[in-house]
Amino acid sequence: MATATPTSPMPPTESRLAAWLRRAGLLDWFLPALAAVVGLAYLFPQAGGPGSPLPWDALNSGGVALVFFLYGLKLSLSSLRNGTRNWRLHLLIQLTTFLLFPLLALAVRPLFGGAQGQLLWPSIFFLCVLPSTVSTSVVMVSMGRGNVPAAIFNASLSALIGIVLTPLWVRAVLQPTGGGSEGLSALALSLAWQVVVPVGAGVLLNSRFGEWAGSHKGHLRVLDQVVILSIVFTSFCESFAQGVFRSYAPATVALLGAGMVGLYFGVFGLVAGASRLLGFAAPDRTTAIFCGSKKSLVHGSVFASLLFPGAAATGALLLPLMLYHALQIVLASIMAQQFGRAALRAEAQPES
Repeated sequence: MATATPTSPMPPTESRLAAWLRRAGLLDWFLPALAAVVGLAYLFPQAGGPGSPLPWDALNSGGVALVFFLYGLKLSLSSLRNGTRNWRLHLLIQLTTFLLFPLLALAVRPLFGGAQGQLLWPSIFFLCVLPSTVSTSVVMVSMGRGNVPAAIFNASLSALIGIVLTPLWVRAVLQPTGGGSEGLSALALSLAWQVVVPVGAGVLLNSRFGEWAGSHKGHLRVLDQVVILSIVFTSFCESFAQGVFRSYAPATVALLGAGMVGLYFGVFGLVAGASRLLGFAAPDRTTAIFCGSKKSLVHGSVFASLLFPGAAATGALLLPLMLYHALQIVLASIMAQQFGRAALRAEAQPES
């Protein structure tokens, strides 16, 4: 008499744990790489700072331009037109960037008492009125399998709107003494060369090379991640090299960092809820969340030097922005990976 064997043996604990870690993205090479570049930046801050023999600014700028060219290569003119017509998505993202963030900063102003609080709050408000990032917003949307054409449109639009609205907000609330237009013109020119021109060139070449780009999505996604790692490395190197974390007591920096995490997740949750109430499809929700929750360190550095002459050199004005910038990349990278895997699982499920 044969002995019946179990048809579905219980998997070992290690296999279940490994499966959970994989679903959470904790076995992905990208997360250890993020931790590694932050550690390297701490140990060797000069390697990615202004004194580095490597031209990091040129490398990052070239990487961003290449990423946007490849994005354009995957976009047909028809898909790009469709991406720019979703006015409700665009309105939600821009209102989040230039209205929700500043209102949240104004709401918490009474909590900042004392001399140090009075010094910190203007820098937090300054962070909240900045435009969204261009490169990382689109990279995160791509990693999360969101609406990339709409992300490109909104990230670029945010940068252009910020050239007008950010100084208006700052002047209305903080009343700085600085001014000037040369830096803003340079910023607009940099935006054109790094975003508009590469995307336009890619779109024009879509009919010839679009199929190749579509068949190599996996390799191009790795390029996105490498560009993010480069930006993270140089950002942390500059923070450590300038010693901005020594300007405050460790407890104050830790509390400020926790506040930046709370701000990020607060906006993240509000935008996610609004997207669901508006009935957005999953790709549009991903775009709204990742484009609406970002703030640009590049724009912040330029605006700080123009609107607050001398203050930016102390690191006080840029400390919350540098913390938020670093945290948003790390947190958004983790969540974008999870969004992307969820989208792939949804695509793999057979339609009922």
